[in-house]
Amino acid sequence: MAKNWWKVLTIALVLYTLWAGLMFQVPRLAILNETIRAMHFHVPMWFGMVILLLISVVYSIRYLAKPSDDLDTRAIEFANTGVLFGILGIITGMAWATFTWGEPWSNDPKQNAAAIGLLVYFAYFILRNALEDPQQKARISAIYNIFAFSVLIPILFILPRLTDSLHPGNGGNPGFNAYDLDSKLRLVFYPAVIAWTLLGVWMSTLRIRTKNLQTFLNDSEK
Repeated sequence: MAKNWWKVLTIALVLYTLWAGLMFQVPRLAILNETIRAMHFHVPMWFGMVILLLISVVYSIRYLAKPSDDLDTRAIEFANTGVLFGILGIITGMAWATFTWGEPWSNDPKQNAAAIGLLVYFAYFILRNALEDPQQKARISAIYNIFAFSVLIPILFILPRLTDSLHPGNGGNPGFNAYDLDSKLRLVFYPAVIAWTLLGVWMSTLRIRTKNLQTFLNDSEK
């Protein structure tokens, strides 16, 4: 039970985020109004994605230093979950944009950057599945994974700031902290970041255990 404290915390934070994100009072900001509640689901998904992909890169680096099937499995599964969170981030962002900007996709620089970033990781999965030799697959995937993350960070956090953007904090627009003087959003936002990130870690570990179990069963049948 002591080892599973973080799982209990994850469930508690996710339930709190769902309840508080929908029920707590929010600041009445121009244009956003009630739609700002989407921030508790949209933005933390991206935080979670970046953290999960970073963990994946760490495992890829460790694999290159000392190859093992376990490290390769951990790298790919954290990448899988990270990209899933990225897709959820785009979907929730499109839903939010429909109500605030009038359309789900307005070719905003940050929207385009997010799509390009995910395409870079889709190429990672395609490359991995195209290789048959296990060792070659793991090694080339690890190298590409490091490259993909190195490309993702500037695409998401640097390039959109160099041009005008509808997103807060970009293109000269003030961030939410310039408006949220009563800190109502922070009561839910920060727990939401932790909640979705821990959930992503939990999902990844479950996939890793399942994959390891399948490998063990396959080896036992041989």
